[in-house]
Amino acid sequence: MTDIHGFMKYPRRPVPPRPVEERLEDWDEVYAGQALLPLVSEQAARCMDCGIPFCHNGCPLGNLIPEWNVYAARGAWRAAAERLHATNNFPEFTGRLCPAPCEDACVLAINADPVTIKNVEQAIADQVWERGYAEPQPPERLSEKSVAVVGSGPAGLAAAQQLTRSGHTVAVYERADRVGGLLRYGIPAFKMAKWQLERRIEQMRSEGTAFRTGVDVGGDLDAAELTRRHDAVVLAVGATQQRELPVPGAGLPGIHQAMEYLTLANRVVEGDYAESPITARGKHVVIVGGGDTASDCLGTVLRQGAASAVQLDINPEPDPARSQDEPWPTYPRVYRISHAHEEARGRAGADPRVFSAATLRFEGSESGGEGGPVRALRLTQVEPGARHPRPGTERVIPAELVLLALGFSGPEPATGLVRQLGLTLDGRRNFAREADFAARTDARPAIGRPAGIFVAGDAGRGQSLVVWAIAEGRSAAAAADRYLTGATALPAPVTPRDGPFTV
Repeated sequence: MTDIHGFMKYPRRPVPPRPVEERLEDWDEVYAGQALLPLVSEQAARCMDCGIPFCHNGCPLGNLIPEWNVYAARGAWRAAAERLHATNNFPEFTGRLCPAPCEDACVLAINADPVTIKNVEQAIADQVWERGYAEPQPPERLSEKSVAVVGSGPAGLAAAQQLTRSGHTVAVYERADRVGGLLRYGIPAFKMAKWQLERRIEQMRSEGTAFRTGVDVGGDLDAAELTRRHDAVVLAVGATQQRELPVPGAGLPGIHQAMEYLTLANRVVEGDYAESPITARGKHVVIVGGGDTASDCLGTVLRQGAASAVQLDINPEPDPARSQDEPWPTYPRVYRISHAHEEARGRAGADPRVFSAATLRFEGSESGGEGGPVRALRLTQVEPGARHPRPGTERVIPAELVLLALGFSGPEPATGLVRQLGLTLDGRRNFAREADFAARTDARPAIGRPAGIFVAGDAGRGQSLVVWAIAEGRSAAAAADRYLTGATALPAPVTPRDGPFTV
């Protein structure tokens, strides 16, 4: 502990984002150039070094938060980096993208403002690269075992790096044209610049991990053949089956899934398009959904120059403070303002969200018909809990572009993986797995022999957070390593039964 009075001397002061009017003019990160190391060190000194650090329990990775807070408070960035990377392969990802359940579990959060853990984590992660501490860590010797990792999102990347560093020959198969999964095409650049991803991938290549893009395992490449080529397989294909909105007019032109929209916007940033084929420029936009993906869509449409933007959330507006049925240290449902909401407020002067709102139908013309492109959305207020429509609350709002951000219901059911590997699904339509992350298969799997097939991330857990994906990738890697060698020194921070923590 650096200062026993730190939490009393220093008030909570988060690192400030760039001004709204500045960041809406570009796609740079909200916190670009805002490291402010003296502020971060001061805030790290607020850590109480609790006898029981509940922040560990709040973090799926079990990050050693009090330890690296001490080093950050002293400006000992290499030591802080070592402690941070002891539990987290990609802290530059989580420092930008995680909603920080660790902060709600901070002991200070019982009756005061918690430590700015997320800011400290991002600052340490950035110093790792700026000071040249992110040296590749190739294995000292090879195991003569090979592993295929299917999917290159955070779970797949974490599993691949852990297994490569253990001495196995690892190949990552990705069906898209670039590595990264939703980190690449689902997360807007203003939340995490893609060069953050690129330099980590280059580090992994230097360590020996091979990446094969444009390969659809289960489609172009038979999954059973993949198991014959490799000694183990880790399935980290994500939960990409998007939920639909079953209301009249849902098939009208101008209504798109959020991931379709965000992928095209990210491809503009990558240089694939001069302008997105689906653009919000000059349009009245309605975003249906209340989670992080909806917020990402909001920030994107604002940067594209939408005429207006409304976000519909079927849930009631949360209270500003945690309720009695969500006591500390649980992660509470409270009123939160994302950077995109702040940007919308700065532009329109009001919160763009409409709470307790349900869509009744889409209309394709001003007269209320269903032909032609979408022009309006009819909504109603709903009762909390049962979500029954409230009489007399129907109204129509303009909608020239509608984005459905309703979450995901599991891995895509049409994939050949299920049939070719004999996989089974659990009650939530995810890939079923055992306590050691091994995939549960039919009695006579299509591959014709027992195989080390493991499931990590959203494919087995369901839609969740980047921090859970990394934790699951690390645990699946430990399970695969044990299968291949009979023992493992790799950490396994979570089990398939941990949680759930979803958004």
